[in-house]
Amino acid sequence: MKGFLSLSLVLLFILPVTAQQKSNQNNPKLVVGIVVDQMRYDYLTRFESKYGNGGFKRLINDGYNCKNHHFNYIPTKTAPGHASVYTGTTPKNHGIIANDWYDKYTKEMVYCVNDNSMTPVGTTSDDGKMSPHRLKTTTFADENRMFTQKRGKTIGIAIKDRGAILPAGHTANAAYWFRGKDEGKWITSSFYMDELPTWVTNFNASGKAASYLKVWDTFYDIDTYVESTSDLNNYEGGFKGKETATFPYNLKALSKDNGGYDIIKYTAYGNSLTADFAIAAIDGEHLGDDAITDVLTVSFSSPDYVGHNFGVSSKEVQDTYIRLDKDIERLLNKLDKTVGKGEYTVFLTADHGAVEVPAYLHDHDIPAGYLNTKEAKQRLSKFLQNTFGDSDLVENVSNDQIFLNREKINNLGLDLAHVQTAIVNEIINYKDVYKAYTATNMASLSYNNGIEMLLQNGYNQKRSGDVLVIYAPAHISYSRTGSTHGSGFNYDTHVPLLFYGKGIKQGETFEKTTIPDIAPTISALLGVSFPNGSTGQPLEKVLD
Repeated sequence: MKGFLSLSLVLLFILPVTAQQKSNQNNPKLVVGIVVDQMRYDYLTRFESKYGNGGFKRLINDGYNCKNHHFNYIPTKTAPGHASVYTGTTPKNHGIIANDWYDKYTKEMVYCVNDNSMTPVGTTSDDGKMSPHRLKTTTFADENRMFTQKRGKTIGIAIKDRGAILPAGHTANAAYWFRGKDEGKWITSSFYMDELPTWVTNFNASGKAASYLKVWDTFYDIDTYVESTSDLNNYEGGFKGKETATFPYNLKALSKDNGGYDIIKYTAYGNSLTADFAIAAIDGEHLGDDAITDVLTVSFSSPDYVGHNFGVSSKEVQDTYIRLDKDIERLLNKLDKTVGKGEYTVFLTADHGAVEVPAYLHDHDIPAGYLNTKEAKQRLSKFLQNTFGDSDLVENVSNDQIFLNREKINNLGLDLAHVQTAIVNEIINYKDVYKAYTATNMASLSYNNGIEMLLQNGYNQKRSGDVLVIYAPAHISYSRTGSTHGSGFNYDTHVPLLFYGKGIKQGETFEKTTIPDIAPTISALLGVSFPNGSTGQPLEKVLD
Protein backbone atom coordinates (compact mmCIF):
# COMPACT_ATOMS: atom_id res chain seq x y z
CA MET A 1 0.00 0.00 0.00
CA LYS A 2 2.83 2.37 0.87
CA GLY A 3 4.49 1.63 -2.49
CA PHE A 4 1.22 2.25 -4.29
CA LEU A 5 0.82 5.66 -2.61
CA SER A 6 4.39 6.61 -3.50
CA LEU A 7 3.76 5.66 -7.14
CA SER A 8 0.54 7.71 -7.14
CA LEU A 9 2.35 10.75 -5.78
CA VAL A 10 5.03 10.43 -8.43
CA LEU A 11 2.41 10.17 -11.19
CA LEU A 12 0.53 13.15 -9.70
CA PHE A 13 3.57 15.38 -10.20
CA ILE A 14 4.78 13.88 -13.49
CA LEU A 15 1.55 13.83 -15.48
CA PRO A 16 0.76 17.58 -15.35
CA VAL A 17 4.30 18.39 -16.45
CA THR A 18 4.02 15.94 -19.34
CA ALA A 19 0.70 17.47 -20.36
CA GLN A 20 2.24 20.94 -20.22
CA GLN A 21 5.17 19.81 -22.35
CA LYS A 22 2.76 18.28 -24.85
CA SER A 23 0.79 21.54 -24.92
CA ASN A 24 3.99 23.50 -25.47
CA GLN A 25 4.97 21.20 -28.32
CA ASN A 26 1.70 22.04 -30.06
CA ASN A 27 2.45 25.74 -29.86
CA PRO A 28 4.91 27.57 -32.09
CA LYS A 29 8.35 27.97 -30.60
CA LEU A 30 8.37 31.60 -31.69
CA VAL A 31 5.71 34.13 -32.69
CA VAL A 32 7.04 36.94 -34.88
CA GLY A 33 4.80 39.98 -35.20
CA ILE A 34 5.75 42.24 -38.11
CA VAL A 35 4.30 45.75 -38.40
CA VAL A 36 5.19 47.75 -41.49
CA ASP A 37 4.92 51.45 -40.71
CA GLN A 38 2.65 53.21 -43.26
CA MET A 39 1.81 50.22 -45.46
CA ARG A 40 -1.32 50.63 -47.54
CA TYR A 41 -3.02 47.38 -48.57
CA ASP A 42 -2.54 48.16 -52.25
CA TYR A 43 1.25 47.98 -51.89
CA LEU A 44 0.77 44.21 -51.82
CA THR A 45 -1.05 44.24 -55.15
CA ARG A 46 0.45 47.25 -56.93
CA PHE A 47 4.05 46.10 -56.60
CA GLU A 48 3.28 42.38 -56.80
CA SER A 49 5.07 41.82 -60.12
CA LYS A 50 8.31 43.13 -58.62
CA TYR A 51 8.23 40.88 -55.52
CA GLY A 52 10.15 37.62 -55.34
CA ASN A 53 8.65 34.34 -54.13
CA GLY A 54 10.28 34.29 -50.69
CA GLY A 55 8.91 37.41 -48.98
CA PHE A 56 5.40 38.85 -49.23
CA LYS A 57 4.36 36.19 -51.76
CA ARG A 58 5.48 33.38 -49.47
CA LEU A 59 3.31 34.76 -46.68
CA ILE A 60 0.37 35.19 -49.06
CA ASN A 61 0.61 31.90 -50.96
CA ASP A 62 1.41 29.65 -48.01
CA GLY A 63 -0.46 31.56 -45.32
CA TYR A 64 -3.79 33.31 -44.80
CA ASN A 65 -4.52 36.67 -46.41
CA CYS A 66 -7.17 38.94 -44.86
CA LYS A 67 -7.80 41.25 -47.80
CA ASN A 68 -10.39 43.52 -46.22
CA HIS A 69 -8.54 44.43 -43.06
CA HIS A 70 -9.12 47.84 -41.46
CA PHE A 71 -8.43 50.02 -38.49
CA ASN A 72 -11.66 50.57 -36.60
CA TYR A 73 -10.78 53.83 -34.89
CA ILE A 74 -9.42 57.33 -35.39
CA PRO A 75 -6.58 58.45 -35.29
CA THR A 76 -4.59 56.15 -37.57
CA LYS A 77 -1.15 57.04 -36.27
CA THR A 78 1.99 55.10 -35.34
CA ALA A 79 1.74 54.78 -31.57
CA PRO A 80 -2.00 53.96 -31.41
CA GLY A 81 -1.50 51.55 -34.30
CA HIS A 82 1.24 49.52 -32.65
CA ALA A 83 -0.58 49.53 -29.33
CA SER A 84 -3.85 48.36 -30.90
CA VAL A 85 -2.26 45.52 -32.88
CA TYR A 86 -0.79 43.96 -29.76
CA THR A 87 -3.42 44.82 -27.12
CA GLY A 88 -6.42 43.78 -29.19
CA THR A 89 -8.28 46.99 -28.43
CA THR A 90 -8.44 50.66 -29.41
CA PRO A 91 -7.26 53.94 -27.84
CA LYS A 92 -10.58 54.12 -26.02
CA ASN A 93 -9.22 51.39 -23.74
CA HIS A 94 -5.43 51.20 -24.07
CA GLY A 95 -5.00 54.97 -23.75
CA ILE A 96 -2.44 55.63 -26.47
CA ILE A 97 -4.47 58.29 -28.28
CA ALA A 98 -1.65 59.69 -30.47
CA ASN A 99 2.12 59.85 -30.74
CA ASP A 100 2.09 63.04 -28.65
CA TRP A 101 -0.94 64.46 -26.91
CA TYR A 102 -1.97 67.26 -24.59
CA ASP A 103 -2.21 66.14 -20.98
CA LYS A 104 -5.28 67.83 -19.51
CA TYR A 105 -3.98 67.42 -15.96
CA THR A 106 -0.34 68.47 -16.24
CA LYS A 107 -1.16 71.08 -18.93
CA GLU A 108 1.65 69.97 -21.23
CA MET A 109 2.28 67.89 -24.34
CA VAL A 110 3.48 64.37 -23.54
CA TYR A 111 5.13 61.75 -25.73
CA CYS A 112 3.61 58.27 -25.76
CA VAL A 113 6.66 56.40 -24.39
CA ASN A 114 8.75 59.13 -22.77
CA ASP A 115 9.63 58.39 -19.15
CA ASN A 116 12.03 60.74 -17.43
CA SER A 117 12.36 58.37 -14.49
CA MET A 118 14.29 56.00 -16.74
CA THR A 119 18.01 56.06 -17.52
CA PRO A 120 19.33 55.69 -21.09
CA VAL A 121 21.19 52.44 -21.79
CA GLY A 122 23.66 52.32 -24.66
CA THR A 123 23.64 56.11 -25.04
CA THR A 124 23.73 59.25 -22.92
CA SER A 125 20.96 60.82 -25.01
CA ASP A 126 17.48 61.42 -23.63
CA ASP A 127 16.33 59.19 -26.51
CA GLY A 128 16.90 56.37 -24.04
CA LYS A 129 14.49 57.72 -21.40
CA MET A 130 11.56 55.57 -22.47
CA SER A 131 9.11 52.96 -21.15
CA PRO A 132 5.58 51.62 -21.80
CA HIS A 133 4.14 53.26 -18.67
CA ARG A 134 1.42 55.19 -20.55
CA LEU A 135 0.02 52.00 -22.10
CA LYS A 136 -2.91 51.06 -19.85
CA THR A 137 -3.59 47.46 -20.91
CA THR A 138 -1.58 44.30 -21.57
CA THR A 139 -0.37 42.97 -24.89
CA PHE A 140 -0.59 39.35 -25.99
CA ALA A 141 3.17 39.22 -25.37
CA ASP A 142 2.49 40.16 -21.73
CA GLU A 143 -0.09 37.42 -21.45
CA ASN A 144 2.32 34.88 -22.91
CA ARG A 145 4.99 35.96 -20.44
CA MET A 146 2.61 35.53 -17.52
CA PHE A 147 1.27 32.21 -18.84
CA THR A 148 4.77 30.76 -19.12
CA GLN A 149 5.83 32.17 -15.74
CA LYS A 150 8.20 34.44 -17.67
CA ARG A 151 10.05 31.52 -19.22
CA GLY A 152 8.89 32.66 -22.67
CA LYS A 153 10.88 35.67 -23.82
CA THR A 154 9.64 38.89 -25.43
CA ILE A 155 11.93 41.11 -27.50
CA GLY A 156 10.77 44.27 -29.31
CA ILE A 157 12.72 45.84 -32.19
CA ALA A 158 12.13 48.95 -34.31
CA ILE A 159 13.97 52.02 -35.47
CA LYS A 160 11.26 54.07 -33.73
CA ASP A 161 11.17 53.76 -29.94
CA ARG A 162 7.37 53.61 -29.89
CA GLY A 163 7.42 50.85 -32.52
CA ALA A 164 9.61 48.71 -30.27
CA ILE A 165 8.24 49.52 -26.82
CA LEU A 166 4.45 49.43 -27.19
CA PRO A 167 4.21 46.02 -28.94
CA ALA A 168 6.56 44.37 -26.44
CA GLY A 169 4.35 45.47 -23.56
CA HIS A 170 5.06 45.81 -19.84
CA THR A 171 6.87 42.55 -19.13
CA ALA A 172 9.29 42.40 -22.06
CA ASN A 173 12.83 41.18 -21.59
CA ALA A 174 13.97 43.98 -23.86
CA ALA A 175 12.97 46.56 -26.44
CA TYR A 176 15.59 48.10 -28.70
CA TRP A 177 15.40 51.15 -30.95
CA PHE A 178 17.86 53.02 -33.16
CA ARG A 179 19.71 56.16 -32.11
CA GLY A 180 20.94 57.88 -35.29
CA LYS A 181 22.56 61.33 -35.27
CA ASP A 182 26.28 60.90 -34.64
CA GLU A 183 25.96 57.50 -32.95
CA GLY A 184 24.29 54.96 -35.25
CA LYS A 185 23.56 52.53 -32.41
CA TRP A 186 20.74 50.38 -31.08
CA ILE A 187 19.80 51.47 -27.57
CA THR A 188 17.33 50.76 -24.78
CA SER A 189 16.42 52.05 -21.32
CA SER A 190 16.78 51.08 -17.69
CA PHE A 191 13.18 49.89 -17.74
CA TYR A 192 14.57 46.71 -19.28
CA MET A 193 18.20 46.43 -18.16
CA ASP A 194 21.21 48.23 -16.75
CA GLU A 195 23.56 47.57 -19.65
CA LEU A 196 23.36 46.28 -23.21
CA PRO A 197 23.87 42.54 -23.75
CA THR A 198 27.14 41.54 -25.40
CA TRP A 199 25.41 40.67 -28.69
CA VAL A 200 23.98 44.19 -28.98
CA THR A 201 27.30 45.79 -28.11
CA ASN A 202 28.98 43.63 -30.73
CA PHE A 203 26.37 44.54 -33.33
CA ASN A 204 26.82 48.25 -32.62
CA ALA A 205 30.57 47.86 -32.98
CA SER A 206 30.31 45.88 -36.21
CA GLY A 207 29.99 48.91 -38.48
CA LYS A 208 26.73 47.58 -39.91
CA ALA A 209 24.96 50.95 -39.63
CA ALA A 210 27.87 52.75 -41.30
CA SER A 211 27.78 50.24 -44.16
CA TYR A 212 24.40 51.67 -45.21
CA LEU A 213 25.82 55.16 -45.68
CA LYS A 214 26.23 54.38 -49.35
CA VAL A 215 24.46 55.11 -52.62
CA TRP A 216 20.74 54.38 -52.66
CA ASP A 217 19.68 53.56 -56.20
CA THR A 218 16.75 51.51 -57.46
CA PHE A 219 17.01 47.75 -57.05
CA TYR A 220 15.82 47.19 -60.60
CA ASP A 221 16.10 49.45 -63.65
CA ILE A 222 14.12 52.57 -62.77
CA ASP A 223 12.40 52.48 -66.16
CA THR A 224 10.63 49.27 -65.07
CA TYR A 225 9.04 51.04 -62.10
CA VAL A 226 5.87 51.72 -64.05
CA GLU A 227 3.72 51.24 -60.93
CA SER A 228 4.82 54.63 -59.58
CA THR A 229 4.85 58.18 -60.89
CA SER A 230 7.78 59.91 -62.64
CA ASP A 231 10.94 60.27 -60.57
CA LEU A 232 11.10 64.03 -61.09
CA ASN A 233 7.90 65.74 -59.98
CA ASN A 234 6.57 68.46 -57.69
CA TYR A 235 5.15 66.20 -54.99
CA GLU A 236 8.28 65.03 -53.16
CA GLY A 237 10.43 66.54 -50.43
CA GLY A 238 13.88 65.03 -50.85
CA PHE A 239 17.06 65.66 -48.87
CA LYS A 240 18.96 68.80 -48.00
CA GLY A 241 22.00 69.21 -50.22
CA LYS A 242 20.41 67.55 -53.26
CA GLU A 243 18.64 69.79 -55.72
CA THR A 244 16.09 67.23 -56.89
CA ALA A 245 14.30 64.33 -55.19
CA THR A 246 15.54 61.83 -57.76
CA PHE A 247 17.62 58.66 -57.76
CA PRO A 248 20.42 57.99 -57.01
CA TYR A 249 21.12 59.33 -53.49
CA ASN A 250 24.66 59.40 -52.11
CA LEU A 251 23.77 58.91 -48.45
CA LYS A 252 27.29 59.31 -47.12
CA ALA A 253 27.66 62.67 -48.81
CA LEU A 254 24.16 63.77 -47.80
CA SER A 255 24.38 62.55 -44.19
CA LYS A 256 26.16 65.67 -42.92
CA ASP A 257 23.19 67.91 -43.73
CA ASN A 258 20.52 65.31 -42.94
CA GLY A 259 21.11 64.20 -39.36
CA GLY A 260 24.11 61.94 -39.72
CA TYR A 261 23.04 58.32 -39.30
CA ASP A 262 19.42 59.50 -39.22
CA ILE A 263 19.40 59.62 -43.01
CA ILE A 264 19.38 55.81 -43.06
CA LYS A 265 15.92 55.87 -41.50
CA TYR A 266 14.59 57.81 -44.48
CA THR A 267 15.66 55.19 -46.99
CA ALA A 268 15.02 51.54 -47.81
CA TYR A 269 18.23 50.69 -45.95
CA GLY A 270 16.54 51.43 -42.61
CA ASN A 271 14.51 48.26 -43.17
CA SER A 272 17.67 46.29 -44.00
CA LEU A 273 19.34 47.49 -40.82
CA THR A 274 16.24 46.50 -38.82
CA ALA A 275 16.23 43.03 -40.41
CA ASP A 276 19.95 42.66 -39.66
CA PHE A 277 19.34 43.48 -36.01
CA ALA A 278 16.29 41.20 -35.75
CA ILE A 279 18.31 38.31 -37.21
CA ALA A 280 21.07 39.02 -34.69
CA ALA A 281 18.47 39.05 -31.90
CA ILE A 282 17.23 35.57 -32.80
CA ASP A 283 20.71 34.23 -32.13
CA GLY A 284 21.66 36.62 -29.34
CA GLU A 285 18.48 36.02 -27.33
CA HIS A 286 18.18 32.31 -28.28
CA LEU A 287 14.63 32.89 -29.49
CA GLY A 288 12.68 29.76 -30.38
CA ASP A 289 15.32 27.50 -28.86
CA ASP A 290 12.86 25.41 -26.85
CA ALA A 291 9.20 24.42 -26.70
CA ILE A 292 8.21 27.42 -24.58
CA THR A 293 6.88 30.12 -26.93
CA ASP A 294 8.91 33.30 -27.33
CA VAL A 295 7.66 36.52 -28.97
CA LEU A 296 9.64 38.76 -31.30
CA THR A 297 8.03 42.02 -32.37
CA VAL A 298 9.59 43.73 -35.39
CA SER A 299 8.44 47.05 -36.76
CA PHE A 300 9.86 48.28 -40.05
CA SER A 301 9.75 52.04 -39.49
CA SER A 302 11.45 53.31 -42.65
CA PRO A 303 8.46 53.06 -45.04
CA ASP A 304 6.79 55.74 -42.91
CA TYR A 305 9.78 58.07 -43.15
CA VAL A 306 10.01 57.49 -46.90
CA GLY A 307 6.28 57.98 -47.41
CA HIS A 308 6.18 61.21 -45.43
CA ASN A 309 9.08 62.55 -47.47
CA PHE A 310 8.31 61.34 -50.98
CA GLY A 311 4.60 60.40 -51.09
CA VAL A 312 2.76 57.15 -51.67
CA SER A 313 3.15 57.07 -55.47
CA SER A 314 6.87 57.82 -55.54
CA LYS A 315 9.55 55.60 -56.98
CA GLU A 316 11.27 55.89 -53.59
CA VAL A 317 8.31 54.18 -51.92
CA GLN A 318 8.22 51.48 -54.60
CA ASP A 319 11.91 50.74 -54.22
CA THR A 320 11.52 50.67 -50.45
CA TYR A 321 8.90 47.91 -50.72
CA ILE A 322 10.85 45.95 -53.33
CA ARG A 323 13.82 45.93 -50.96
CA LEU A 324 11.64 45.25 -47.90
CA ASP A 325 10.39 42.13 -49.69
CA LYS A 326 14.00 40.91 -49.81
CA ASP A 327 14.54 41.75 -46.14
CA ILE A 328 11.44 39.80 -45.10
CA GLU A 329 12.70 36.88 -47.16
CA ARG A 330 16.02 37.02 -45.29
CA LEU A 331 14.18 37.03 -41.97
CA LEU A 332 12.00 34.07 -42.94
CA ASN A 333 15.03 32.11 -44.15
CA LYS A 334 16.71 32.77 -40.80
CA LEU A 335 13.64 31.49 -38.96
CA ASP A 336 13.62 28.35 -41.14
CA LYS A 337 17.24 27.66 -40.33
CA THR A 338 17.31 28.53 -36.65
CA VAL A 339 13.82 27.83 -35.31
CA GLY A 340 12.80 25.30 -37.96
CA LYS A 341 10.24 25.21 -40.75
CA GLY A 342 6.77 24.69 -39.33
CA GLU A 343 7.89 25.62 -35.81
CA TYR A 344 7.13 29.36 -35.83
CA THR A 345 4.19 31.65 -36.57
CA VAL A 346 4.32 35.04 -38.28
CA PHE A 347 1.77 37.76 -38.80
CA LEU A 348 2.31 40.90 -40.86
CA THR A 349 0.21 44.04 -40.76
CA ALA A 350 0.62 47.83 -40.63
CA ASP A 351 0.03 50.61 -38.12
CA HIS A 352 -1.81 52.78 -40.68
CA GLY A 353 -1.96 53.56 -44.37
CA ALA A 354 -1.46 56.97 -45.99
CA VAL A 355 -3.18 59.52 -48.18
CA GLU A 356 -2.01 60.34 -51.68
CA VAL A 357 -0.30 63.75 -51.87
CA PRO A 358 -3.25 66.18 -52.05
CA ALA A 359 -1.45 68.36 -54.61
CA TYR A 360 -1.13 65.28 -56.84
CA LEU A 361 -4.82 64.43 -56.37
CA HIS A 362 -5.82 68.02 -57.10
CA ASP A 363 -3.83 67.95 -60.34
CA HIS A 364 -5.81 64.85 -61.32
CA ASP A 365 -9.19 66.48 -60.58
CA ILE A 366 -9.80 64.58 -57.34
CA PRO A 367 -11.05 66.72 -54.41
CA ALA A 368 -8.15 67.34 -52.03
CA GLY A 369 -6.45 70.19 -50.29
CA TYR A 370 -4.50 71.69 -47.40
CA LEU A 371 -5.99 73.13 -44.23
CA ASN A 372 -5.63 76.74 -43.16
CA THR A 373 -5.57 76.09 -39.42
CA LYS A 374 -4.32 79.58 -38.55
CA GLU A 375 -7.37 81.22 -40.13
CA ALA A 376 -9.69 78.72 -38.41
CA LYS A 377 -8.18 79.47 -34.98
CA GLN A 378 -8.60 83.21 -35.48
CA ARG A 379 -12.21 82.77 -36.52
CA LEU A 380 -12.97 80.53 -33.55
CA SER A 381 -11.36 82.99 -31.14
CA LYS A 382 -13.57 85.77 -32.46
CA PHE A 383 -16.65 83.55 -32.12
CA LEU A 384 -15.84 82.73 -28.49
CA GLN A 385 -15.40 86.43 -27.67
CA ASN A 386 -18.72 87.38 -29.26
CA THR A 387 -20.62 84.44 -27.77
CA PHE A 388 -19.15 84.01 -24.28
CA GLY A 389 -17.31 87.26 -23.71
CA ASP A 390 -13.91 85.56 -23.60
CA SER A 391 -11.71 84.65 -26.57
CA ASP A 392 -9.35 82.54 -24.48
CA LEU A 393 -11.46 79.51 -23.65
CA VAL A 394 -9.35 77.15 -25.77
CA GLU A 395 -6.39 75.70 -23.91
CA ASN A 396 -4.89 73.56 -26.67
CA VAL A 397 -5.54 72.40 -30.22
CA SER A 398 -3.77 69.21 -31.30
CA ASN A 399 -4.47 65.92 -33.06
CA ASP A 400 -7.68 67.39 -34.57
CA GLN A 401 -9.04 67.97 -31.07
CA ILE A 402 -9.89 71.11 -29.13
CA PHE A 403 -9.11 71.14 -25.41
CA LEU A 404 -11.03 73.73 -23.43
CA ASN A 405 -9.94 75.61 -20.32
CA ARG A 406 -12.40 73.94 -18.01
CA GLU A 407 -11.36 75.97 -14.97
CA LYS A 408 -12.06 79.23 -16.78
CA ILE A 409 -15.38 77.93 -18.11
CA ASN A 410 -16.37 76.98 -14.57
CA ASN A 411 -15.30 80.36 -13.18
CA LEU A 412 -17.38 82.15 -15.82
CA GLY A 413 -20.40 80.08 -14.79
CA LEU A 414 -20.67 78.48 -18.22
CA ASP A 415 -21.97 74.99 -18.91
CA LEU A 416 -19.21 72.84 -20.40
CA ALA A 417 -21.52 70.79 -22.62
CA HIS A 418 -23.13 73.97 -23.92
CA VAL A 419 -19.74 75.47 -24.83
CA GLN A 420 -18.71 72.26 -26.57
CA THR A 421 -21.93 72.17 -28.60
CA ALA A 422 -21.65 75.84 -29.52
CA ILE A 423 -18.14 75.26 -30.86
CA VAL A 424 -19.30 72.24 -32.89
CA ASN A 425 -22.15 74.28 -34.40
CA GLU A 426 -19.68 77.03 -35.26
CA ILE A 427 -16.81 75.07 -36.79
CA ILE A 428 -19.02 72.78 -38.86
CA ASN A 429 -19.43 75.84 -41.09
CA TYR A 430 -15.69 76.20 -41.63
CA LYS A 431 -14.17 75.29 -44.95
CA ASP A 432 -12.93 71.68 -45.11
CA VAL A 433 -14.46 70.65 -41.73
CA TYR A 434 -16.33 67.45 -42.55
CA LYS A 435 -17.79 66.56 -39.17
CA ALA A 436 -17.37 67.56 -35.52
CA TYR A 437 -18.50 66.04 -32.24
CA THR A 438 -18.43 66.92 -28.57
CA ALA A 439 -16.71 64.88 -25.88
CA THR A 440 -20.02 64.84 -24.02
CA ASN A 441 -21.64 62.96 -26.90
CA MET A 442 -18.65 60.63 -27.27
CA ALA A 443 -18.91 59.70 -23.58
CA SER A 444 -22.69 59.39 -23.35
CA LEU A 445 -23.92 58.08 -26.72
CA SER A 446 -23.16 54.84 -28.55
CA TYR A 447 -22.27 54.89 -32.25
CA ASN A 448 -22.48 51.51 -33.93
CA ASN A 449 -21.30 52.32 -37.44
CA GLY A 450 -19.80 54.91 -39.71
CA ILE A 451 -17.01 57.33 -39.06
CA GLU A 452 -18.67 58.27 -35.76
CA MET A 453 -17.98 54.78 -34.45
CA LEU A 454 -14.32 55.08 -35.48
CA LEU A 455 -14.06 58.39 -33.68
CA GLN A 456 -15.65 56.94 -30.54
CA ASN A 457 -13.31 53.93 -30.56
CA GLY A 458 -10.41 56.36 -30.52
CA TYR A 459 -11.90 58.57 -27.83
CA ASN A 460 -10.43 58.11 -24.36
CA GLN A 461 -12.41 59.93 -21.69
CA LYS A 462 -9.35 60.62 -19.54
CA ARG A 463 -7.08 61.83 -22.32
CA SER A 464 -9.05 63.08 -25.33
CA GLY A 465 -10.22 66.64 -26.01
CA ASP A 466 -13.56 68.45 -25.69
CA VAL A 467 -14.30 68.75 -29.40
CA LEU A 468 -13.21 66.23 -32.02
CA VAL A 469 -12.91 67.33 -35.65
CA ILE A 470 -12.93 65.32 -38.88
CA TYR A 471 -11.74 67.05 -42.02
CA ALA A 472 -12.88 66.34 -45.56
CA PRO A 473 -11.30 63.38 -47.39
CA ALA A 474 -7.75 64.04 -48.59
CA HIS A 475 -7.60 67.41 -46.79
CA ILE A 476 -4.61 67.55 -44.47
CA SER A 477 -2.53 69.90 -42.38
CA TYR A 478 0.84 69.12 -43.91
CA SER A 479 3.47 70.28 -46.35
CA ARG A 480 2.65 70.31 -50.08
CA THR A 481 5.08 67.44 -50.60
CA GLY A 482 4.91 63.94 -49.17
CA SER A 483 2.10 61.94 -47.58
CA THR A 484 0.64 61.71 -44.10
CA HIS A 485 -2.11 59.80 -42.25
CA GLY A 486 -4.46 59.88 -39.28
CA SER A 487 -7.98 59.85 -40.71
CA GLY A 488 -10.73 57.24 -40.72
CA PHE A 489 -10.96 57.07 -44.52
CA ASN A 490 -10.05 53.93 -46.42
CA TYR A 491 -6.66 55.16 -47.58
CA ASP A 492 -5.61 55.29 -43.91
CA THR A 493 -7.57 52.33 -42.51
CA HIS A 494 -7.10 49.60 -45.17
CA VAL A 495 -3.88 47.71 -44.45
CA PRO A 496 -2.53 44.18 -45.00
CA LEU A 497 -3.02 41.31 -42.59
CA LEU A 498 -1.15 38.11 -43.35
CA PHE A 499 -0.82 35.07 -41.07
CA TYR A 500 1.71 32.34 -41.76
CA GLY A 501 3.25 29.28 -40.16
CA LYS A 502 2.40 26.88 -37.38
CA GLY A 503 -1.28 26.68 -36.54
CA ILE A 504 -2.33 28.82 -39.52
CA LYS A 505 -4.57 27.70 -42.38
CA GLN A 506 -3.83 28.43 -46.01
CA GLY A 507 -6.43 30.68 -47.60
CA GLU A 508 -7.83 34.16 -48.00
CA THR A 509 -10.96 36.15 -47.20
CA PHE A 510 -12.70 39.35 -48.22
CA GLU A 511 -14.72 39.34 -45.00
CA LYS A 512 -13.98 42.44 -42.99
CA THR A 513 -11.50 42.04 -40.17
CA THR A 514 -10.21 44.72 -37.83
CA ILE A 515 -6.94 45.46 -36.09
CA PRO A 516 -8.14 44.43 -32.58
CA ASP A 517 -8.79 40.90 -33.92
CA ILE A 518 -5.07 40.16 -34.24
CA ALA A 519 -4.11 39.89 -30.57
CA PRO A 520 -6.97 37.57 -29.51
CA THR A 521 -6.24 35.40 -32.56
CA ILE A 522 -2.63 34.93 -31.47
CA SER A 523 -3.76 34.46 -27.86
CA ALA A 524 -6.18 31.73 -28.98
CA LEU A 525 -3.41 30.08 -30.99
CA LEU A 526 -1.18 30.01 -27.90
CA GLY A 527 -3.94 29.08 -25.47
CA VAL A 528 -3.19 32.10 -23.27
CA SER A 529 -5.50 34.72 -21.80
CA PHE A 530 -6.62 37.51 -24.08
CA PRO A 531 -5.00 40.88 -23.31
CA ASN A 532 -6.92 42.39 -20.41
CA GLY A 533 -8.55 45.18 -22.43
CA SER A 534 -9.08 43.21 -25.63
CA THR A 535 -12.26 43.96 -27.56
CA GLY A 536 -11.44 42.06 -30.76
CA GLN A 537 -12.54 38.56 -31.69
CA PRO A 538 -10.32 35.58 -32.62
CA LEU A 539 -10.31 34.96 -36.36
CA GLU A 540 -11.34 31.32 -36.20
CA LYS A 541 -11.13 30.86 -39.98
CA VAL A 542 -7.40 31.68 -39.83
CA LEU A 543 -6.52 29.05 -37.23
CA ASP A 544 -5.78 25.48 -38.26
